[in-house]
Amino acid sequence: MVLLLASHGDWQEKASREVIEIFGNQYPNSEGLSKLKIMTMIINESLRLYGPAVGLLRKGGSEVRLGNLVLPADIDILIANVALHHDPQQWGDDVHLFKPERFAEGVAKATNYNTAAFCPFGLGPRTCVGTTFALMEAKIAVSMILQRYTISLSPAYVHAPVSIITVKPQHGIQVILESLHHDA
Repeated sequence: MVLLLASHGDWQEKASREVIEIFGNQYPNSEGLSKLKIMTMIINESLRLYGPAVGLLRKGGSEVRLGNLVLPADIDILIANVALHHDPQQWGDDVHLFKPERFAEGVAKATNYNTAAFCPFGLGPRTCVGTTFALMEAKIAVSMILQRYTISLSPAYVHAPVSIITVKPQHGIQVILESLHHDA
């Protein structure tokens, strides 16, 4: 998310304005976190582009027929949510672009009510138990950064995401934080 904010100053400015309007210079609180609409759009689009997991591993409980394909019982199935999140049929021809406005009317509307189209933390009864905590933590951390700094990419940054179990930057993310307050 920090990478995308640093790369898209217009969205960083919108998020910063929203954070200042809601919290001012105060620490983020639970009431205000629920009002962060722009931040939520940015988080969702960040998770769509660079979700934490590349796939969901499931074990088939019984034999299943998918068209002409028969999957035997006890087979391990990898659901590539990274492919779902980058499917142009679902998200449009601009699928690889950072466009938080996709989520302006919520996840359901963004996915045309296809719940399986956006699953950065899993789906159904096996959804990650830490989802709410992770989203709240991201809102708090980024809000506190945007209250104090502008973020820009370092000239040393090399874009090289790698997928092992999770998606991570191969060389880290080098950013420059510039204080909004001259006395800091």
